[in-house]
Amino acid sequence: MKTLALALAATTALSPIAAAAQEITQFNIGILGGENAQDRVTSNECFRAAIEEALGVPVKVFTPADYDGVIQGLLGGTLDMAWLGASAYAKVYLTDPEAVTPVLTKQNMDGSTGYYSIAFARADSGITSIEDAKGKTFVFADPNSTSGYLVPAAELAEAYGPLEEYFSDVRFSGGHEQSIVAVANGDAEAGVSWADGLGEWEDGYNSGAFRKAADSGLVDMNDIVEIWKSKLIPEGPVVVRNALPQDVRDTVTQLTADLHETDRECAYGVAGGEAKDFVPVEHSAYDGIVAARKLEESNS
Repeated sequence: MKTLALALAATTALSPIAAAAQEITQFNIGILGGENAQDRVTSNECFRAAIEEALGVPVKVFTPADYDGVIQGLLGGTLDMAWLGASAYAKVYLTDPEAVTPVLTKQNMDGSTGYYSIAFARADSGITSIEDAKGKTFVFADPNSTSGYLVPAAELAEAYGPLEEYFSDVRFSGGHEQSIVAVANGDAEAGVSWADGLGEWEDGYNSGAFRKAADSGLVDMNDIVEIWKSKLIPEGPVVVRNALPQDVRDTVTQLTADLHETDRECAYGVAGGEAKDFVPVEHSAYDGIVAARKLEESNS
């Protein structure tokens, strides 16, 4: 068991916390959109069960239809924990900086803690670059997605000007999985999703939305091609609600931090593919994304 840079009591790290049952009656985990609701529940069932055993109270997984459902759940106190994208975390922080604390983030197999927004098109479309996609339909995931909107929209607009003028039609699909399916099925000609950029394209890289879609058989990666990649984006944080008792926060944080050591198969589903670990993270890792989100909101 790794030691986190947190004030974790030995009893909370090693055994269920009976006292917590007197302070909370249920613990709720929010899962961001990115794949269909049932797959999100299935991928996180082992994680839910482990937390339920550790806390000694019922634990439920909630899969809102869009990112804002998780954001509002954390802000309103109906959700206690979630793995957010950096932009979604920025929205929570800008709305209420005292609502949650970022505690962990995903570490890739090479030790990095970042990922990429990747634009893609059908392999038979003749589109091999963003320049080829000019005048085509282009799909983003969700307005609160970092890799599915905030970062690619900013980088592409800086390079090519207003996106509504560059592409013939710009739309939101509702999530990363929906974007991948839309392009693969020909409902949109190009779009963006996310991956760690490690491993092989035909596998959907090591982790991310492409890997999840490939694993579930939704897409054959040989049918789509990468046409653009963003700058490195900081991996989003696992956050816990600050209003929770400290022993509860410590227990779920330690359990998540140890997941790759205690149950690697479970960690694969939670992390969206092959990853090395969940490691500590602080708010300062997202200063740039918070600033970008604040600027984007002020311009809207």
